[in-house]
Order: sequence, then C-alpha cells, then structure tokens
Amino acid sequence: MVNKIPEELIEKIRTESDIVDVIGEYIQLTKRGRNWFGLCPFHNENTPSFSVSEDKQIFHCFGCGAGGNVITFVMDIENISFPEAVSKLGKRLGIHVDIQNQSMDNRLRRYSQKEENMLNAHQFVAEYYHHLLMNTEDGEIALNYLLKRGFTKEDIESYGIGYSLPAWDSVAVLLERKGFSLDEMAECGLIIQRESDHTYYDRFRGRIMFPICDEFGKVIGFSGRLLEAKESEPKYLNSPESPIFRKSEVLFNLDKARAPIRKKRQAILMEGFMDVLAAKKAGIDNAVATMGTSLTKEHITRLRRLVQNVVICYDGDHAGWEAAKRAAELLYNEQMDVEVVVLPDQLDPDEYIRKYGPESFVQMVEKPHAYMSFMMLYARRNKNFQFENDVLQYIQEVLEQLVGRASPVERDLYIKELAEETKVSVEAIYAQFRKLDADFAKNYKRAEQKNTVVSQEIHPKNLNATERAERLLLSHMLFDMEVVNNILRSEEPQPFVHDEYIAVFVRLIGFYEEHGMPDYQRFLEILDDAELRRIVMEAALVDRDPDFKDAEIEDCLKQLKKHRIKLEIEKLMHDSKEAERMHEHKKALELVQRIVELKRTLSAI
Repeated sequence: MVNKIPEELIEKIRTESDIVDVIGEYIQLTKRGRNWFGLCPFHNENTPSFSVSEDKQIFHCFGCGAGGNVITFVMDIENISFPEAVSKLGKRLGIHVDIQNQSMDNRLRRYSQKEENMLNAHQFVAEYYHHLLMNTEDGEIALNYLLKRGFTKEDIESYGIGYSLPAWDSVAVLLERKGFSLDEMAECGLIIQRESDHTYYDRFRGRIMFPICDEFGKVIGFSGRLLEAKESEPKYLNSPESPIFRKSEVLFNLDKARAPIRKKRQAILMEGFMDVLAAKKAGIDNAVATMGTSLTKEHITRLRRLVQNVVICYDGDHAGWEAAKRAAELLYNEQMDVEVVVLPDQLDPDEYIRKYGPESFVQMVEKPHAYMSFMMLYARRNKNFQFENDVLQYIQEVLEQLVGRASPVERDLYIKELAEETKVSVEAIYAQFRKLDADFAKNYKRAEQKNTVVSQEIHPKNLNATERAERLLLSHMLFDMEVVNNILRSEEPQPFVHDEYIAVFVRLIGFYEEHGMPDYQRFLEILDDAELRRIVMEAALVDRDPDFKDAEIEDCLKQLKKHRIKLEIEKLMHDSKEAERMHEHKKALELVQRIVELKRTLSAI
C-alpha cells in the first residue's frame, strides 16, 4: 500500500514556504505596488509580465497564462512530480518528507521514461566515479593530483569529482548489470558502440571526472581530464549532446551559484568549468561557465531571470578577447549591465590565480571595466595612432558602439576621452557621431516597421463567448462544491465543450469526492498537466459576482448549451449533404427535420 503525504503536512509546507522567497531564488523579482514582477521563466519575454502575489501566495503570467502556488511553481520550474516538489520545499524548511514509498507514476513525470533512465544512469555513474576517486587505490594518483592543485576534500565532495578506470568496459558492464539499456546509454554518451562487432566500451577511461549538472543539480554529463597528456587523446573530453545535455542551454555551476548570484546581484561569466572551480577556490562563488560553446540566447535567458549585472571574465589571449566582445555585445543588446575583466599576459583565470594568487584575482573581478571602457580597449588593440587610418578607424568603431545605446552623459564622457586620445577636436567627433546617429535612427525605424507584425512574446488571446462562459463556470465550481453537485444532478451533467475543460471537470469531481470541500490551491497540486493548471489558475482569478452567482451560472450554461447545439447542427448539415450525395434521400430528409428542431430549440434558449 502506497503511503500518501499527510494533508496537514502538505498544508504546513505550503503555508510556511513564502512564494516570493522561493520564486526569488529562480528569477529576479521587483516589487510594484502590492505585487512582485519578473521575467516569466516559462516563455521568452523582454517585458516582465510574471506577477507574484505575496498576499494570495500565488503567481500568474499575463503573457502565457502560467500560474499556481509555491508547490506547482517548483513542479513546473524543476520538471518534477508533486511529491518531489513537496519534499524539496520541506527540506528548505527543515521538514523531512519521506517520498521513498510514493508512487512515481510516469504521468507525474516531466521527463520521458528514456530521459529518466539517462538521468538515473548519470547519477549512478557519478557516484561510482566519486567512490573510485575517494575510496580506492586506483584513484589515489588522481586524488593526490587534485590535492596538489589546491582542491580540498570538501571541494571534491561538493562537486562530486571522481575518477574513471583505465579499463575499457567497467562502466558498460556495471550499467548492463543494473538493467540499463546499453543503446540508451550510448545515446546519452556514457558508453560507445563499436562499429566492428556492435559491443560497447566506456567513453571515459583513466580520467579525472567532473560531473556537469543542470540548473537544478541533476547530473547530465561529464568532462574528463587526462592525468598525463597523450598525443592521441584530448586533454579534456566532454559528453556529447544528448536528450538530457544540450550545451547551448547549460551553464556550469548554475545550480550552486544561483543563491550567491541572487545575493550579490551579480553573475561572473567564464569560458570553462575549470576557471569556475579555480574561482571557487579563490572565494568567488557566483561564477558560471558555458560548456565549450559560445554564449547563446538560452544562456542569456537563464541569466536574465536571476540577475541584471554580468561580469565577463574570459581568457586574456586573442581568442578570449574576441569571445568576450561577442558575449558583451549579446548581453548589452539584451539590456543587461555588462562589465569585463581583462586578464594580462594572455592568462586564463585558472593560470592567473596560480601565478598571482587568489587575492589579486578577486581584486581584478571586483574592479572590472565598464562595457564602453572595454569596447574602447578592444578597438584600440593593434592600432598605431601615428597612422591616420588607424585613428579614423578607432574613432569610427567607438562611435558605432555609442550610437543608439549610450546616455547623453556617457556620450559626452567618451567623446571627450576620444578627443584626448586621438588629438581630434570634440566638435569634429560630435559631427561624425550625429551623422552615424541619424543613419541609425532611419534604419531603426525601418526595422521597427518591418517587425511590428512579428513578435517573439506570447500574448493572451481574446476569448470568445463560449470560452468566457467555460472559464466563469469553472471559476464558480472551484469556489463552491454545490455548483458541481447541482450540475451532476441536472439533465446535462457534463456542460463543458472543450477537451481541456472536460478533463479539469472530471478531475474536480474526483477531488471533491476525496476532499469534500473547495480548495483550488490543493486542486492545482493534484493536476499532472501544466496546461490544465493554467486553465484552473486563470479561472480562479476571474472576477465573479457572488450576489448574482445563480444568474451567472445560468447564463454560462445557456451559452454552452447553445454552442453544443450549433456544433450538432453543423455536423447534421454535413451528414445531410453527404446523404444527398449518396442519393440517400430518406436519410437526408430525416436529418433536415432534426436540424429544424434544433434551430427552434436554439432560438428558444
């Protein structure tokens, strides 16, 4: 028999988990009036339409319609089931919730069964690698190497660092014994299938293993480092793209850095995960890194939800400068506050810390260059102001950065700085700026006109009369169980017309049978589908008039009955035409008579 989580415990966890605090750990919220607003984590948007009510302890997005309470938010944002969400929130409050015996029905899962298998396998293999490093003779050399590099045992435990055996198939054999599908294990990159005989061997062998986690702490891949360099093998070997590991979406350490980022209101963006680990050893805990790919729109979306200010700290070599410029422009174009750390001597962060020490590195990070200051440094590289062309090119590149972006104060400051550097008059530089600014304004206006039809944001659709009736009727049902009972006793015990509302109604009947009282927040939590939760949430927020409840319900039922009759008339008209085409005249006549009767009924409603 499956033990359910006690209702009192669910209620306690829900009421003691402040929704603003919980959601604030995932997205950046700003208070406006009585409510808090931020960028919706469930769809891409540039203007905050995601509202959190501290009084009602609910959230609602006016863009995509997502909504719910603190438990359903955690379910949706982390793609986990209801028991897991309750357990996670309980842990946050210091309350233990035993979900070992909970039925984890696949319908409650946010991942496919194959993805679940892949995640479970990665967790199992990560624990296996970590055990080898910490508790076996085979892992001693790797462990000593890490300790010499400045890693403490606490660091190793915290990041789950491990070691993979040099053997060809130790992981493949273990996974097979555990009952995992080797085809699926090859698809997610833990093992590789030989073309010659279709047998399997380990992808990672004889390497220090660094688990890669998603933003919620689930292991989705690995990066393995060779202990000794080999010409035939890369120093670092990463998991390939898979259904659970998409490099364009993953920021290394985001699961651990989320809270420090929110606390410090700043994220440090690095190129590699080893730089993040080095920064952590130096005391910087709000750093994240891309995984072998350039910064993407998906990465920026994850950062924007958490923070406004991003400090880029890339390698100091030519490639690092180029990557920093691209990343800075992408972030700046998304209206984020961008600063850039410029490391000397072509060093990467890890090398800089080892050469100059952690204190010096922290000072570098705490005093980064402002966006325009970095862009001027970038534009000045490899230019000789003894040559006229270099001077003109430098001025042009800096002014292009100022056009359409800088405030009047910034513009004045940087143009004066340009004049001092280049010995060109402020008036001449301003004249060039005004020309560029006029061209930009024309092009911007054209682009705006072209893009008015296309919008990446989701806007709520206008509801027709039938949809409004369904929503209002459901709203009354959510707050008054007797409305449901009266309808079930009526001639039309199923009043809704759209499948989603029918599904909600069926579940609401079951909910009332079990709980015996209205509680839309608890009802939200039992729904396993985010779309159904959206419908319930929007219905719960509808303005109802308690003084005219019966009249509103009657109007809704009439509208829905009209809609059903109209649908039936349309079907009968189609059938009648089909009967005439098949020369079934008697059937066609009967259908027409039925249509006439329905039209009379319709006009009488």
